[in-house]
Amino acid sequence: MITLRRAEERHHDRRRDQEIWLTFYAQDRADPLADGFGALEILDEDRLSPGAGVARHPHHDADVLTYVREGTLAYEDSMGRSGVIQAGEFHRMTAGRGLRHRERNASRTAWAHVFQIWLRPSQAEIEPSHEQKRFSVAERRGVLRVVASPDARRGSLRVHQDALTFSALLDPGQHVVHELSPGRSAWLHLVQGEATLADVVLATGDGAGLTAERAVSLTAQEETEILLFDVGGSRPGS
Repeated sequence: MITLRRAEERHHDRRRDQEIWLTFYAQDRADPLADGFGALEILDEDRLSPGAGVARHPHHDADVLTYVREGTLAYEDSMGRSGVIQAGEFHRMTAGRGLRHRERNASRTAWAHVFQIWLRPSQAEIEPSHEQKRFSVAERRGVLRVVASPDARRGSLRVHQDALTFSALLDPGQHVVHELSPGRSAWLHLVQGEATLADVVLATGDGAGLTAERAVSLTAQEETEILLFDVGGSRPGS
């Protein structure tokens, strides 16, 4: 089964210094995807003007993955850790209750394009930590490159839940397949471009959840960038 979330169906908030699209909007209790998709709780896309901050969410135990697609993002937390995430880098922060953190566009002149993903942890009271890695265009070109996993496979960021995160950059006509083990589901987000998933055409900003499917099979119709989440455990949408 494929559940679609079209780009225009996302919650959209535009302010003077930022524009944000929320794939899952917890305040819309009539939406079956209000609480996310399995371990995937939040998938936000932000465009930030120079110096603007990322929208805040209520704090609880979670792994927060940040992908800077364009520009730079500065971060700091209440434990004294700080740094800058450059374009093409992924950052993982494990946040517990009581940990305060903030992120902002580090540039004084250029806008930033940022994705922030929150994953529900499989255990409570995880020790706060963070790590940051670059996954080059060459590494992600034409293949599903794992960028986060519970066992840090292939040098990916280590997360604390039964979830795999992949990134891919596809040329027109390129085809990728990701097999799904029994009991697992997947959420696909089209960062940019156009692609076909089975007989469904997806465009920039579209998302699709797959349950009870054997594989994710995707063909790019133009230059396309995707994020793919392979999740197990809890029922999608629960």
